[in-house]
Amino acid sequence: MGLSMEKGVMKRKKCLQTGFLLAFLATGTMTAACAVPEQFFVETAEENVNEVSKETTGENATEYQENIAGEEKQQENPSGQEAAEPTADWKTSHEKVKGIYVTGPMAGSSGMDSLITLVDETELNAMVIDVKNDDGNITWKPESGSAAEIGACINYISDMQGLMVKLKEHHIYTIARIVCFKDPYLAAARPELALKKTDGTLVTDANGLAFVNPYREETWDYLVETALTASEMGFDEIQFDYVRFPIGADADAADYGVDLQTETKEEAITGFLSYAAEKLGEKGIVFGADVFGTIIGSETDAERVGQNYKAIGGIVDVLSPMVYPSHYANGVFGLEVPDAEPYETVLRALQGSDLELQAVGEEKRAVVRPWLQSFTASWVPGHISYEGEEIRQQIQAVYDAGYEEWILWNASNRYSADGLEEVRDEKK
Repeated sequence: MGLSMEKGVMKRKKCLQTGFLLAFLATGTMTAACAVPEQFFVETAEENVNEVSKETTGENATEYQENIAGEEKQQENPSGQEAAEPTADWKTSHEKVKGIYVTGPMAGSSGMDSLITLVDETELNAMVIDVKNDDGNITWKPESGSAAEIGACINYISDMQGLMVKLKEHHIYTIARIVCFKDPYLAAARPELALKKTDGTLVTDANGLAFVNPYREETWDYLVETALTASEMGFDEIQFDYVRFPIGADADAADYGVDLQTETKEEAITGFLSYAAEKLGEKGIVFGADVFGTIIGSETDAERVGQNYKAIGGIVDVLSPMVYPSHYANGVFGLEVPDAEPYETVLRALQGSDLELQAVGEEKRAVVRPWLQSFTASWVPGHISYEGEEIRQQIQAVYDAGYEEWILWNASNRYSADGLEEVRDEKK
């Protein structure tokens, strides 16, 4: 990987990487604002909790939702056989994912039956379930492993294996969401891994949740171990979220233990993902990463959070940019209110994605599977209600941009069949 580690801090040769566009400033809310040439973006992070930037908008955006719970649906591999190694064949032969996000508490409740019915009766075929949530908790209780040793597990899903079997019976493709570097539990249990400011206090987000240091190899190992455990439970795919550096005043004061001029944030993130690709690839595990939609085309944003769209698109199997219309500031793409124009906003964002990834060889290029907005952003001036029509417009924009897969985000897991096609005959 061209990387070496000394005292747990990543040491690597300087490499050339392009950046993208992020001028973030955390405020009392978790809103994120991003700037693009001659236009402004407001984008949510992996957690889909907002952060706003005075640097780009000159004003704060209010936080909308933090309802990102975490669950996973894991189970012993029913066949008892190791998965085949994912290759370029998987990218062209797997069933195109059309999914929804599900929290741990929801996955472990009776409400999960309603979501399964929704998948059965519509074009949906997949669920992204929290395995490691924003609080750093594993959403069921594995018998062993590092997370169990430090007490990070909460039994939201009392019978993970049973849930996994049930989802397989309904032919639902399962994706384990693993929140990476935002991890207050690990930061408390392993203080040496916590990201700290020069005064020794923790680096936290707007809600007081601590981050761990993305440069620390021990953190990488912990995340990969979590991914392997999820795969062993039966998840079809791993999705890394919060695979980025924190932003805001705390982040600006952070002591990363390296010289950021020679060991860039982009190198740290791509280094981790390359490491994950190596370890997961040995087991034939498909994995992907969630990224800010607004890093596409901007060096500023990429350098700030460490997410290089093109570079990441050449490492992971699946790349999921968050292109929620509500998270682009008014005026972006020449649209007065992007939130009020879901089709145009998603289309233009994904056209940028296609352009950016043309530099990545087709064999290595990730499958692009964007997150779409399935909620009403009442905090956005000029916002509109998002019902079936608005959801369908976003889905159509995905197809018109040349992509075939998508996932709907609603932090409270309130989904409806409105805007979704009815079940196909071959699915019945």
